[in-house]
Amino acid sequence: MKNVAPLTVSPNWQHALQAAVSSPAELLELLQLEPSLLPAAEKAAKLFPLRVPRGFVARMQLGDVNDPLLRQVLPIGVEADEVPGYGANPVDDLAANKLPGLLHKYHGRALIMLSGACAINCRYCFRRAFPYQDNLVGSTQWQAILDYLRGDDSIKEVILSGGDPLVVADKRLESMFTDLAQIEHLTQIRFHTRLPVVLPERITPALLSLFSNSPLPIVMVLHANHANELDASVAEVLQQLSAAGVRLLNQSVLLNGVNDSLEALVQLQQRLFALNVQTYYLHMLDKVQGAAHFAVSDARAQQLYAELQANLPGYMVPKLARENAGEPAKTLL
Repeated sequence: MKNVAPLTVSPNWQHALQAAVSSPAELLELLQLEPSLLPAAEKAAKLFPLRVPRGFVARMQLGDVNDPLLRQVLPIGVEADEVPGYGANPVDDLAANKLPGLLHKYHGRALIMLSGACAINCRYCFRRAFPYQDNLVGSTQWQAILDYLRGDDSIKEVILSGGDPLVVADKRLESMFTDLAQIEHLTQIRFHTRLPVVLPERITPALLSLFSNSPLPIVMVLHANHANELDASVAEVLQQLSAAGVRLLNQSVLLNGVNDSLEALVQLQQRLFALNVQTYYLHMLDKVQGAAHFAVSDARAQQLYAELQANLPGYMVPKLARENAGEPAKTLL
């Protein structure tokens, strides 16, 4: 099988973001897939829109509906099925939504949702139904968040999330870094982002300079599920981030038909290690409505994990975990 022919991708990250594929018909055409897939894809896209950068599409295999990258983004008909146990708020983020744009769920860290936008709409996203419209962070909300952080000296780390925090402009990030650094008990800033993997154009010299000069250390938790996501363009920007002093980790989701095999998991961890990225979590699927077809059973997950431990050195093995609503930490399986 061959990858998609080179697509026209702008070197400007904002243009590349705007040019993401959002039409199921165009995605099927680009990948030379059967038109019979279109009605179900359009139906599912009405529930949760399709969005995928063209550079990410270019890593997919032509004519392969089971391509592991395609499966993560292609809307399919079963997303409309009502499945018991799956809902809109699978990890109870709403209970931790202390202020607009702020989640405070775990001791020692708080999460700020800088944007509801993302470069890619992963079909298994646990926040696909999150009320972002009620959590926009403008200047008033930002000041309220800063006051909240100042008032709780148990908070040592701020997690910037979304959506994706790297869709925010550099100037805004720089201003936020300055504000956060003035809170004496904060020790680091953590990004949860998919952009270096799906839209590597975002890692510009200006952003790297911002990270290098950050008054607080930067930790970046990436999200890659399959080794095929980590092509040469991604490898280059990860090297640049490491050189800028950013500590890189990766979290994955165990997904049926994507990475639920020993071969796929081993290749992913080896590729991450080669790129100087520390494995962090291998998450069980959060039970969000529309994603039940990605579920892997606990028994299968534990079997795969045992095989992973037997085939890799311990420092390459991520923690197999699930988030249970109301618990003080992730639950290890």
